Amino acid sequence: MKQAKGYFGRRKNVWTVAKNAVEKAMLYAYRDRKNKKRNFRALWITRINAGARMHGMSYSQFMGKVKSNGIELNRKVLADLAMNHPDAFKAVVDKVK
Repeated sequence: MKQAKGYFGRRKNVWTVAKNAVEKAMLYAYRDRKNKKRNFRALWITRINAGARMHGMSYSQFMGKVKSNGIELNRKVLADLAMNHPDAFKAVVDKVK
């Protein structure tokens, strides 16, 4: 019942309804901890792709050259550079070209 605090209607004060609601919420929480990682990776890839295409490369070409040149920046950092620091991202693109 403590975990059902804040729920609406019978979900907060009827034992069986609250138990089912909490179990379902736990399943969603477990599933979405995994989905959050997936969603962020997709967002980073989209941002890197947009930044790379502004410099005449596709995402796959860019990432292939980043790996082959031994640049150890992960997708999170590259996406941040592409979005917030375009000059730094351009320097990375020029280095891999």
